[in-house]
Amino acid sequence: MVTGASSGIGKATALALAGSGYHVVVAGRSRERTVPIVDKMRTEGGSGEFLHLDLASLQSVRQAARVVVDTGRTLDVLVNNAGVGVGRGATEDGFQIQFGVNHLGHFLLTHELQRSFRPGTRIVQVSSAAHFNADGIDFERVVAPTRSLFGWREYGVSKLANVLFVREMARRHPEYRVYAVHPGMTDTGIIPGWVRPFVRRRLFTPEQGAETVIWCATSDHVEDQTGLYYRRKESRSPSEPAQDDDLARELWTRSERWCGLT
Repeated sequence: MVTGASSGIGKATALALAGSGYHVVVAGRSRERTVPIVDKMRTEGGSGEFLHLDLASLQSVRQAARVVVDTGRTLDVLVNNAGVGVGRGATEDGFQIQFGVNHLGHFLLTHELQRSFRPGTRIVQVSSAAHFNADGIDFERVVAPTRSLFGWREYGVSKLANVLFVREMARRHPEYRVYAVHPGMTDTGIIPGWVRPFVRRRLFTPEQGAETVIWCATSDHVEDQTGLYYRRKESRSPSEPAQDDDLARELWTRSERWCGLT
C-alpha cells in the first residue's frame, strides 16, 4: 500500500513495486488522478487497485483501513508517502494541516492496519531533512490551524514527528520493520512554484527521490534493521530532537489520545 501515489515519489514508488510483482493498493483522495496510475500498472503487466483515503480526515482514515482489513489479505509493505508542504489551514478534525496530514493521519492509518500486518511487515515513512529545522514540538500549536505565512516551520515539525514515530514504533513493535526516509529535494508539488527556479538544478526527479523509499521497502540489506533514518540508501543520524526517546513517547501518547485510541 502506497499513500499519495497519484504523482511524484508516491507514483514512482507504486509503479516500481507493481513492476516487482507486488499487488499495490494505491491510496489517495482523488479517484480521477489516481485510477490512471492503476491502469498504467495493469498495462505494464502489474496489479493494483484504488483506495479512497483522505489523511486530513480521521474518519476517512478509519474507513480506508477497514476496507483493507476486511479483505483478509496480508499487507507486506506500507509506504506512508502522502503529505502537504506549504499552506495554511486545519484538518477536518481541527489539527494543523501539516501535522494532521503528514503525521497524525499516517499514525492512525498504521495503527488501524496492524490487523493486516505479519511479522516482518515493512512500514516506510517518508520524512525529510527538513526535520533538522525543528528544535522540538509545540503540542499546543499543532492542535490549531497553521498560522505562519507559508507553513515551512510547521512542515519541519511534522517531518520531525515522522522520524520520532518510526523510532517509537520500532521500540513498541519489534516484530515489524520500520524506516524513516529522506528522499532528497525532489521535484514534486511540495515545492512551491516560486521556489522552484532557485533550486531546479538541485532537484531529483520523482524516480530518483523514490529510490531509497523502494530500497527500504524491498532490499535484503535492511531486513534486520528497524527504527532508523535513511538518506541515499544509507542509515544516517537524524537531528538531536529526533533522537529524544522521551519526546517520541510523548508524541505517541498524545497521538493515541487525539486519534481516540485510548
